[in-house]
Formats: sequence, structure tokens, C-alpha cells
Amino acid sequence: MADEATLSPVELAAELTAAWLANPNTRSTTEEAVAFLTSIHAAVAELGKVAAVEPEPVAPAEPDHVPAVSVRKSLASRDHIISMIDGKPYKTLTRHLSTNGLTQDEYRARYNLPKTYPMTAPAYSEQRREMAKKLGLGRKPGQKAPAKRSAAK
Repeated sequence: MADEATLSPVELAAELTAAWLANPNTRSTTEEAVAFLTSIHAAVAELGKVAAVEPEPVAPAEPDHVPAVSVRKSLASRDHIISMIDGKPYKTLTRHLSTNGLTQDEYRARYNLPKTYPMTAPAYSEQRREMAKKLGLGRKPGQKAPAKRSAAK
């Protein structure tokens, strides 16, 4: 069978009619075969016209993302940050963003947030900082932990 892109409507209609007649379950008279060929030719010619006139598909515009809360409300608490995606509180947005297929920069760009917009709640950051100091993280090798102050009596 020749390439469908190079077939004229007449050739395509003839091939479709031949395939229809080759079906062993098809029992038709000459008049029915001619009527079928005529209707197929008209349909194929009409499809060719529609395809030639059809405009290029337009890429769908990116949906406008409306924040669930305002920037001020998202940062109102020291204990959590409220997500602008779903309006729920999180101590840190990193995992939440990754489950929604976003990076921190994409999140900031989507909601027009400044580069300084935090991704971790202040209280949670302080808690992690204290834990790191207690464990001695961040010191140079060989450096001893600062001496604990004892209560003076």
C-alpha cells in the first residue's frame, strides 16, 4: 500500500472501497458499491479540506496560580510557614514543594516572592541550630566545644 500522505482522495476512496468489498461478510450489489465509493470519496475530500484549513494549535497558556494565602499571612507565625499552594502550615516547605513538582526558585517565581523569602519557619531553624551546636557540628577539627557556664553562687 502506498504512503497515505501521497494518495489523492480518489485513490484513498478506491482503496477503502476495495478493502470494504474484500471483507467476506460484505454482500453488496454493484449499486451499493458505487454508492459506498461515492460517499467515501466525498468524506475523504471533505477531510482533506478541513485539514488544509485547520490552523496551527496554540500552546495552552500556563495557568495563573492564585496563592491560597497572602505573603504576610504565610509568614505570620514563627512556628510554621503557610504554603501558598494549599494553605496548610509546614515547618519547612522543601518536601512539600518537591511533592508538588516545584523547586524553591520555581515556587518563588510562581508567586512573585523575593529571593529572601524563607523556606523554613524561624522557630524550627532556631531549634535545629541549637541541636547542631549541642552536637558540636560546625566546629573545625581539633577545636573543643566552648565550656559550659556554671551558675555562680
